Amino acid sequence: MNHDQARRFVQEAVQHVVPGADFTGLAPEAHLRDTFEMDSLDFLGFVEALARLSGQELTENDYPSLVTWEGCARLLESREHVAHGGRSR
Repeated sequence: MNHDQARRFVQEAVQHVVPGADFTGLAPEAHLRDTFEMDSLDFLGFVEALARLSGQELTENDYPSLVTWEGCARLLESREHVAHGGRSR
């Protein structure tokens, strides 16, 4: 998974809980929960959707990395990189 693919997964996962969420002009470090007014249940739905879309297990330990669009993408990309022995797909 490359960085752009990871960012698309994040966008799709947000749109799963916030239909019509617009990422146009969104700064990579913008806080997703604040920007899209997600409450705690929305955030859990987002995490579940992101795990399903990416095929990766996400736990509470990952939540600090899931604050921003960029943080989410970096986490997904790094996990994919490690899962394939340091090789990108």
